[in-house]
Order: sequence, then structure tokens, then C-alpha cells
Amino acid sequence: MTDLLREARLSRGNFLRMMGGLAAATLVTACSTRPETTTTTTGGQSTTELKFIGVSDQKAPMDKLAAAYQQAQPSVRIAASYAPTDQVQTSVRTQLGAGNAPDLYVVYPGNGSAMSMTQIAQAGLLADLSAQAWTKTIPEGFKPAFQLDGKTYIHSAGSSVIGAVYNKKAFQKAGIEEPPATWSEFLSVCDKLKKAGVVPIALGAQTPWVTQLITYALVPSTVYAKDPTFDDRQLAGQATFADSGWRQAMEMYLELQKRGFFNDNVNGTTFEQQTSMVASGKAAMAVQVSAVLPDFRKAASAPDDLSMFPLPGADQASEVWIPAGVVVGLGANAKGERVEEAKAFVDFLGQQENINAWAEAIAAIPLTQDASSKVDPAVESFLPFTKDRAVPFMDQRWPNAEVQPVHFAVVQELLAGKSTIDEALKKMDEAYRK
Repeated sequence: MTDLLREARLSRGNFLRMMGGLAAATLVTACSTRPETTTTTTGGQSTTELKFIGVSDQKAPMDKLAAAYQQAQPSVRIAASYAPTDQVQTSVRTQLGAGNAPDLYVVYPGNGSAMSMTQIAQAGLLADLSAQAWTKTIPEGFKPAFQLDGKTYIHSAGSSVIGAVYNKKAFQKAGIEEPPATWSEFLSVCDKLKKAGVVPIALGAQTPWVTQLITYALVPSTVYAKDPTFDDRQLAGQATFADSGWRQAMEMYLELQKRGFFNDNVNGTTFEQQTSMVASGKAAMAVQVSAVLPDFRKAASAPDDLSMFPLPGADQASEVWIPAGVVVGLGANAKGERVEEAKAFVDFLGQQENINAWAEAIAAIPLTQDASSKVDPAVESFLPFTKDRAVPFMDQRWPNAEVQPVHFAVVQELLAGKSTIDEALKKMDEAYRK
């Protein structure tokens, strides 16, 4: 336990220092029930097909880089399909257990979900990527998201942030000149939007993973700004969700609902509907991860109308912190028939120009940077926070895969008026201790 706590302390401190150096889901296609690799021969040339299953925000970069790889390696073709996050969490893990998973598949950083790096690597289902050159450049603070017992099992192109995606024209309609910098200002902005006939915040809580984002956006300010060692103390059994700023974040979440700042029937609204509402200007904002910003832009008639700002979770601007975490990545099936070919494709993704291309496609901050690296203008407002006021996404430090689905469920229950904050936090604490 002592070594675990030492690693936890280092990971958050180094994460903040690394980010300071920068100063700086959904096309649905059916997952194959038995995605086998195949080798075909055309015109005398043998072609190996590698199956990949991912989530929607991986589609744009994966399609682009898969095509580039086939051009560089004509003998290999990446056959990619995409499914909703919630489906992937169950279907791909089931395939892994049954021994019929694809050669390459989506993997979430760190720990905390059924498809997270730690959970799958512990089961011996992820190929070791440690011999690849790009793994030597992983920033120290990000290593817990990529590595288990010193070995790298996941590739990810960079980090993303959680904040408010907003429609500039909707703000203009309500006479709002600039994004708010404090919680009180944020409530005032929501009130102005509501009076102008615009839904202040679109919330698609029918899609389970969307439920977590508002608490994730607020907790850096309500918890970590006051206690940067919270994760370490929680791992040591010295802190709980119930007796921390998680309670305040839940109260703030429900205050938004009580004041009528969400759309009607949030538990019956999907991510896709949330996206459409903001893209069309029917709603002004949605609290989302920057990786899905391209989805919002794609749905908008004028993509430049959409931008982002940090959701201020404190009444003093200097006390506002933000969540910034390693983006969803992918790994190679250790039990697959084409594991070496799959690992070769991951090595290709680790080249700097391909890290840049993937990160740019999903508005992420590249894992490593060179002169050609770009940061999406919509994310630039987050960069001042990354010096010393950013923390990894909460689930990336949770000790098991039980807490996240409980978090999803209790938020839906709170929004439906079927639970209390006390009950919700108790359930999360119980899941954390499993």
C-alpha cells in the first residue's frame, strides 16, 4: 500500500507539472459477434485484415490513419467498426472473455471501467507495447494511465478537457458578451439565457456516460482545489465521497435542475439529442469532453459558432480548477491471431505526425509536441489552468470498475427525484471499497 500511495502522489503532482510545460460518442454500427482476422489474396498479393472496434469519437482519426497505414503497408487493411460507449463496455469485454475479440479495440486509460487499461491488462488480454519507441516519451504524470507494473498497454494520442461547449449566437441572443469566470456568473448567464427563451444547458442523461460530466467538471474546484491529495487519502481510507466536496458538486448539479436550467426530461434525452440542441441554438450549452467537439461542429450549420470554456465551480476565479485527462485510446489483443501485425499498427500511431493528426481530429492536446503540433482554438481558454489547476478525470484514479456505473446510476436517480445526495454518495463509497 505504501508503494501505491507513493505512486499516486507522484502521478498527480507530475501530471500538473507536465501540463504546465505545455502552458498548455456517435456513429452506431453493429459490433460483430465473432470478429475474426482474415487473410485474402488479390492479384497475387496477400492482404491481412485487422479488425478494430472503437467508439464514435475515434472514427474520424482512425479512418484517416487507417487509410494512411494501408498506403504505407498495402498488405494490411484495418477493418474498423464503431459502437456507443455503453455498448462497448459490455460487448467487447464479453468478446475478450470468450476469446473472439478483435485484433485492436478501444481501451480507456487508467482504471475505473470494465474496458480500462488496468482491468484488461490484469486479465492478460492486452499486448505489451513497451518495446515501442513512442512509449519512452510518455510524460511521467501520465504513466499511470498507460502503464501497469511498468509496462505500457495502451496507446492514446493526448489529453482532453471537460467544460462547457457553447453556441456563440445563443449567447449573443441573450446579450451575453463573454463566458462566465465564476459559479455566480455562470448562474447569472443561465438565468439570462432562460429569460431569452433559450435552454441554458442541454443534458442528455439517457446516455449513461453523459451523466458524469457535470460532476467531473465541478469536482476539481469543490474537492481538489481545497485538497489536492484527496485521491491519495481516499486510497488510504482517510477520505470518502460523502465527507468531501463531492457533496457540494452534487448540490450544485441539482441546483441547475431546480432552477430550470436543463431541458425537459433529461433522463429521456440522448447524447445525440443534446448535441443537436446546442448545434442548432435551441440550447446554449452542454457540459462535455472536448473530444466530442467535432461531433457538435458536424451537427452545426456554422461550426465556428461553437466553442468551449471551463465550467467555473467556485465563486472566486482563482479557485476554479479543471479536469484534464488522457483521451480514450486503443490496445492490441494479446490473444489475437495477428497480435504482431496489430502491434505494428499501434507503433505507427505512435509516430509524432500521427499523434498530431489524431489529437487534432478530436480537439485534444497532443501527448507529445513538435513544431507542427496544434491545439484547437476552442481549447485554448483551458491552457492557463493546466499549469497548476488541473486534475485527471476522476475515474482514472478509482481502484476498480464498480464506481463509474454506480455514479452513472445515482445521477440518473437524483435527476429523477428518486434518491438523495446522502444515498447517492453512500452507494459510491460502497462501490469504491469493493
